[in-house]
Amino acid sequence: MSAESSPDAASDAEANEPVAVPLLAPADGVPDVVDTADAVRAAAEALAAGHGPLAVDAERASGFRYSQRAYLVQFRRRGAGTVLLDPIPVTGDLAPLAEVINPLEWVLHSADQDLPGLAELGLVPATLYDTELAGRLAGFDRVGLGAIVERTLGLALQKGHGAADWSTRPLPDTWLNYAALDVEVLLELRDEMAAELERQGKTDWAAQEFAHILALGPPKPKTDRWRRTSGIHAIKSPRTLAAVRELWTTRDELAAKRDVAPSRVLPDSAIVAAATADPKSSRELEQLPVFGGPRQRRSSRLWASALTRARAMPTAELPSMAASFDGPPPVNRWARRDPDAAARLADVRAAMTELSESVSVPVENLLMPDLLRRLVWDWQIPDDDVDPGEMIDARLTEGGARPWQRSLVVPVLTKALHPSQVTDG
Repeated sequence: MSAESSPDAASDAEANEPVAVPLLAPADGVPDVVDTADAVRAAAEALAAGHGPLAVDAERASGFRYSQRAYLVQFRRRGAGTVLLDPIPVTGDLAPLAEVINPLEWVLHSADQDLPGLAELGLVPATLYDTELAGRLAGFDRVGLGAIVERTLGLALQKGHGAADWSTRPLPDTWLNYAALDVEVLLELRDEMAAELERQGKTDWAAQEFAHILALGPPKPKTDRWRRTSGIHAIKSPRTLAAVRELWTTRDELAAKRDVAPSRVLPDSAIVAAATADPKSSRELEQLPVFGGPRQRRSSRLWASALTRARAMPTAELPSMAASFDGPPPVNRWARRDPDAAARLADVRAAMTELSESVSVPVENLLMPDLLRRLVWDWQIPDDDVDPGEMIDARLTEGGARPWQRSLVVPVLTKALHPSQVTDG
């Protein structure tokens, strides 16, 4: 065994690695929470006096509340310091803040998570820099905020409150300290990531991706969300599936009315259990696990009514056992449904993996997986007078692929899907 590969050498290498410096508190302390109209105006003035991009983060109450609204918003700008905004009591008073910050470049980490909730408040950036997406394009193995900050800045962020119930009032001091730290070094991180992407020749790639995120707007509602009920795979009949749908819909309406996370109104396991058992009365329902508790007994008539509707539903209105979709079937069915398509997909995946490794960008960032699957499934060898590369490029353009993506993947996909064209050319 060589000295370089010996356990002692490995230990020495680990010992020589720089140790991240814990970032325990904001340099300027934790500011007071902005929660009045006067305080909003003062915060807007302070941010207007700053310079450069604006670091932005938002804390939600996912897992506790039905809505995805922001319950705390953090801002930081050079020359202005940090602002912690409680938007709930001042939702109608944010115009002065929007006037100042909406024309700016915002720096966020995983921007698609926070932008919808911020847009509900009338806060929308003119331009965007997403440090998480920048990390993906740079080929970083770990792209969480803490991991990227440690790698680029040598600092260790606090952990522990990201999944907290941020609708809690008053917010604990330790939570506010955590929230302030999330934007404390975001501007410095943006500069480091910009420099890294510039070194790799990927600055324009990132600019196209950031513009794409802004252009997308809020996500479209997903259809048949009830089919995502955990344990639904155990359902064996359309009638029982209808019971799941009715219970899920009833729960969703109740959760929205109360602004409580659906799982806290009724767990998925209880929905599946009730649909399977099909109790014929509220009393029978209350004999099932979960439904016998005091909170569920108060809503037992709602759940029993949902089951009654499912039992009375005409056969023609029962849901199909298989979810409907407008695209190709699940990949695990391709070999049986279309062996040629399965073979094409194997070739394309191998080629895309090779490209991913060569440019140090994850495959899913080179091209949206759904768009790739649709292209491969629908592929037909073109006529001799049709250029397959141009055909692929047109299909990807229609599907929303950005120019930098198409410039990389079109030659690779053309070779994988139509190798004779490359050989003959």
